[in-house]
Amino acid sequence: MSTVTATPAKSATPARSYALRDSMTMLRRNLKHVQRYPSMTISMVVMPLLMLLLFVYVFGGALGTGIGAGAGRGDYTNYLVPGIILMTATSGAVSTAVSVCTDMTEGIVNRFRTMSISRGSILTGHVLGSVIQVAAILALVTGVSFAVGFRPNASPIEWIAALGLLLFLAFGLSWLSAAMGMGAKTVEAASNGPLPLTLLPFLGSAVVTPDSMPTVLRWFAEYQPFTPINETLRGLLLGTPIGNDGWIALAWCTVLALLGYLWSRAVFNREVMR
Repeated sequence: MSTVTATPAKSATPARSYALRDSMTMLRRNLKHVQRYPSMTISMVVMPLLMLLLFVYVFGGALGTGIGAGAGRGDYTNYLVPGIILMTATSGAVSTAVSVCTDMTEGIVNRFRTMSISRGSILTGHVLGSVIQVAAILALVTGVSFAVGFRPNASPIEWIAALGLLLFLAFGLSWLSAAMGMGAKTVEAASNGPLPLTLLPFLGSAVVTPDSMPTVLRWFAEYQPFTPINETLRGLLLGTPIGNDGWIALAWCTVLALLGYLWSRAVFNREVMR
């Protein structure tokens, strides 16, 4: 009488766990690049700090009289710092575009294509690395802001909400920048693509109130994405009214993240299939 031995079924790891594992591997790779080549990180730190010191100590006394929060450098410092912190969150866009373009132009992506890894993990590693980099720079810039006179009255919950909003914005801009980096032919072109994103807060309420601007520029400042984000940050940190700006800020961050993800995925699939 013959005996049939049952063969145990193979335990298959879900595809999403492989994608997560590969994404963490790519994240470690990008963090090591940041550690070994710190020049980009240094430039991301220097720019917002220069802006902070310039506007506080050079223009602060004059601009403080026109912001509607009382005259003086101290009042203007409180008004300015949320905008500087917002600019810091946008600074990771250039770094993401440059790192993605470097991988695309130096051929490492072609090597990854021959390996058994999740394709999406390549871009995910860049984006997550950029967000972590931005978080570290935000902590540094915020610390310097306290040193120059920033005095928020936010509770721990409000600080967490502000940080979450900033990292959500950095996440969305990183996906947009990844798409720009893949589409660029040179690293120089990649570094120039996201510059409008990093400078756009200047044309909002970051430095001065939109009420002080000419009519056309005031209309643009009031309806561009970074103004409600900035006003939400200012409300969380300083207790100013937020109103509908909180929901509008979250909506803009969601749109930027979704648009950036879909765009970068489409460009990546097009490039790797050539």
